[in-house]
Amino acid sequence: MHLFVRQGRDFAQHWGVPCPGTNPRYPAARRGRSATNPASLRHPSRVRTGAAAAHPYQASMSTETPSSAQTLNDRTAELIRQKIVKGEFSPGQRLSEAALSESLDISRNTLREVFRILTKEGLVRHAPNRGVSVAIPSIATIIDIYRVRRLIECQALAQAYPRHPARKHMRQAVDTALQCRAAGDWQGVGTANMEFHMAIVELADSERLDTMFSHVLAELRLAFGMLNDPEFLHAPYVDMNVKIVELFEAGKLQESAAMLADYLVNSERIVLAVYARRISDTGGFDK
Repeated sequence: MHLFVRQGRDFAQHWGVPCPGTNPRYPAARRGRSATNPASLRHPSRVRTGAAAAHPYQASMSTETPSSAQTLNDRTAELIRQKIVKGEFSPGQRLSEAALSESLDISRNTLREVFRILTKEGLVRHAPNRGVSVAIPSIATIIDIYRVRRLIECQALAQAYPRHPARKHMRQAVDTALQCRAAGDWQGVGTANMEFHMAIVELADSERLDTMFSHVLAELRLAFGMLNDPEFLHAPYVDMNVKIVELFEAGKLQESAAMLADYLVNSERIVLAVYARRISDTGGFDK
């Protein structure tokens, strides 16, 4: 027992830690350390200053590549996702690994990791001996996309705070769509339409919904891209979007949500009808 007590005191004196039964001021007073500073309780030979004060593992963590690589992967995936939403990549388009990695200024290994992320989201697909291409949504995918849209968008409108900041985003989107329509820029109208529906989801104040819905919109844009007639697809809905915003701004949330529900049902029917007709004419989109 005495041996353990003596060893404990020796340890305390060596490391500058107060020991029960001794003067608690001894370590700090004798060695000039602050009892409130944990670093000062280290052995003098082990106290570091400046950059060397960090734990040896902390230095390696600060330069560790997995976290930075993950951030780069996410940023690049979002960049490609936005290119899809804006219609810059077409459904079925082959994605050259060499050309894309060079244009994005990333390594091929990073691009492959990004492709894995986008494959899980259904935005690209990999075929043996054919490489990676932009995905072509199936009819089942389109049905599911509209099911998700009705559940999320209509509820977001019906339960929103009427003066939510996303209201300005909605208004900006419809104004942009009107300008693009006047200029005959139907591709721009489609992009503004994506922004409008993203703004509706922002009314829910959920980062998870925002992230998930951005993936849904990317898939939706691929479905629209298969129709090859953006004017036919978007022209009927520009004025409807304006009306939905006006109802929302007037505080008529339920009417606005009901109009959006009818809008989505009609849009789904048009997209599915055109899809079915193209499949019937060509025997499939891959041919």
